[in-house]
Amino acid sequence: MRIRRRFAVIPGWMGKGPVRRLLDALAAGGVEARFVGGCVRDWIAGRTVGEIDLAVDRPPDVATRVLETAGIKVVPTGVRHGTVTAVVDGQPFELTTLRRDVETDGRRAVVAFTDDWRTDAERRDFTFNALYAERDGTIHDYFDGRADLAAGRVRFIGDPDRRIAEDRLRVLRFFRFHAWYGRPPLDGEGFQACRRNAATLRSLSGERVAKELLRTLVAPGAAAADALDAMLEAGVLDHWLPEYAGSARLRALAAREEAGKETADGVRRLAAILPAAADATAIGKRLKLSTQQSLRLSVLLPPEPAIDVAAGPPAWRAALYRLGSRLFIDRLLLSIDAPGDWQAALDLARRWTPPELPVGGRDALALGLAPGPQVGRLVEAVEGWWVAGDFAADRAACLAELARLAKSAP
Repeated sequence: MRIRRRFAVIPGWMGKGPVRRLLDALAAGGVEARFVGGCVRDWIAGRTVGEIDLAVDRPPDVATRVLETAGIKVVPTGVRHGTVTAVVDGQPFELTTLRRDVETDGRRAVVAFTDDWRTDAERRDFTFNALYAERDGTIHDYFDGRADLAAGRVRFIGDPDRRIAEDRLRVLRFFRFHAWYGRPPLDGEGFQACRRNAATLRSLSGERVAKELLRTLVAPGAAAADALDAMLEAGVLDHWLPEYAGSARLRALAAREEAGKETADGVRRLAAILPAAADATAIGKRLKLSTQQSLRLSVLLPPEPAIDVAAGPPAWRAALYRLGSRLFIDRLLLSIDAPGDWQAALDLARRWTPPELPVGGRDALALGLAPGPQVGRLVEAVEGWWVAGDFAADRAACLAELARLAKSAP
């Protein structure tokens, strides 16, 4: 079906310089191109458009030749699957040739190129991801994707079981897109298909699962928690996250992040749905998290060192000095049950920079102490005294304390 645009003004991203240059080059070479996927979906939904992807009706070699003739750089990022990346004035655009599936195994597909737009739409996952738009704003909607988007309904194209058999990751994508674009209740037919196919997720790679899970976790408001609970009900978490401890802390964390105008963070939210005794190393290996993500998760899971939110600014500054601002903010946001003014502590963390200890090992050696472990212990003792005094002591006072401790040292 074709729906003429109902928008009075074509959005700026459709006609800005690099986009216009790209479309002009393709049209001059006889290649029809349409915007597709996320950029069209988000435009219609009134959201910020990020990456701009296009579908074209000619094979990759033809599109490449046309663009290079026009002086546009082309990178063969996925030619076997019909995708090349055009770089115009430093901005990348993915161009994918219209395709039909020849063979699928649930993880990857063998495709053949086509020039039929509906055939290309039929192989996509959800109705609102199969929306195409021409440069004049004409929308091509083959499966009522606009109506589903307006209704907050995530609906598979055609038979849900068949779509999932083509790519098992679509089970996770169903819940992720519902968290970001859906409204209760979940599409019943799609949910039941995900439940029936939950066990097939074992064959996926940890990287792909983690990517979808983290994207789901950072959905706004309580949507992420609702999605995780639905995933638990469908058996989707049985293999990949059996440690799931429920959504209560995630809901509280999401509310606290929103109130504190703090950006949602996937690893922090992952910590919120796991018990403190969970094995972060095992989870990191299972989900193929990066080394940095795994280490951060291992630090966030244990309840210690706890932040005494009720203790006030001096204690907050001491914790900030010890933990650093990022870990302090993480632990503060996760300290859901701790009494105290957490928003004041958050404000302090954003504006206060911990000072540097005014003395060091050289000052201890200047007192005549011999090099060795005792020097480090004395400096550490001065540091503890300085922090306990809320960092008020200057260098002279710290030197005096160091000298006093040195005299009494064995």
